[in-house]
Amino acid sequence: MTLRAASLALTGVVAVMLFIEPARLSNALAQGPVLQDGRFAGLQWTFVRIRYSAFTVDSRYRVDYWGEPWAIDAPAAEQNLSRRLRTATAIQVNDPIVLTLEDPRLWDHAWIYMVEPGNLRLRDSEVAILREFLLRGGTLTLDDFHGPYEWDNFAKEMKRVFPDREPMDLAPPHPIYSVFYNLTGYPQVPGLGSFFAGRTWEKGGFVARLRAILDDSGRPMVLANWNTDMGDGVEWSNAEEYPGYLKHTADSYRMFINEIVYTLTH
Repeated sequence: MTLRAASLALTGVVAVMLFIEPARLSNALAQGPVLQDGRFAGLQWTFVRIRYSAFTVDSRYRVDYWGEPWAIDAPAAEQNLSRRLRTATAIQVNDPIVLTLEDPRLWDHAWIYMVEPGNLRLRDSEVAILREFLLRGGTLTLDDFHGPYEWDNFAKEMKRVFPDREPMDLAPPHPIYSVFYNLTGYPQVPGLGSFFAGRTWEKGGFVARLRAILDDSGRPMVLANWNTDMGDGVEWSNAEEYPGYLKHTADSYRMFINEIVYTLTH
């Protein structure tokens, strides 16, 4: 299902809650399907990671682009999340891919992902493309950025895309918290380093928030997972040596899947 085919123009989906215990949720990747919700058969989704330019990287000395901010947690994060979405739902899940905003294949997808947007620097040509992609029904999800400094950089770049639109908080009872899993609040998932340090926050980002930029109809077209690191949560979900991290893994999957299902059905 593509952006060209207006994959987001689905209505009338009834939200029925599905509950899976955190331990089962974390172990499902190894065990195979445990519960599959068939309500969303006919939908398809691809984890599209966007390769972007970072003001924190000097391209003159670039050696290995997989060490750049846009590639953090890859490829394990997208592989694990794709497998989990495939086992939990009847959504057709395709293999993850990496694109730039200027790649013409962008228009074949309705959901794109940027990690660590505190480093983001959009080219002028990308600003126009991203604006059109979002206004035509696409969704940009951002993850793993923390504190006021990284927020300010992200907000500055989004102002170039939408000068007249301000981000707003999405909190319960917004339906994004109940479209698949029933969540009572927005989780703060620590990166693995923060977890080992005994805290859930980093860089002064003490309170986790889901923030969104809305289109004219009220649809969240930008979803910003701020002061949380859901990418680490899914990346390390198979690491049995970190049993205390399982709760955060479960939180990551539930929130990620809710965001994806909401995107595909709204």
